[in-house]
Amino acid sequence: MQIFKVSGMSCGHCVRAIGEAIRALDAAAEVQVELASGEVRVASRLSQEQLLAAIREEGYEAQPA
Repeated sequence: MQIFKVSGMSCGHCVRAIGEAIRALDAAAEVQVELASGEVRVASRLSQEQLLAAIREEGYEAQPA
C-alpha cells in the first residue's frame, strides 16, 4: 500500500475525483481517502510516479507520506 499526503481536499467530490483518476489507470486499484488527515492510501500495480501524476492532474498537491 502506498500512502500520499494530499492538500486541497475538502469534500466528497475530492474523494470521488481522486478515486476515479486512479481507477482510470488501474481499474483494480483500492483507494482510501481520508479528508481529515489529508491522506490517500492506494493499493495498485501503478508506480508511485504514476499515482502522483494522476492525483496532481486532478489539481491537488501530492507527495509521498
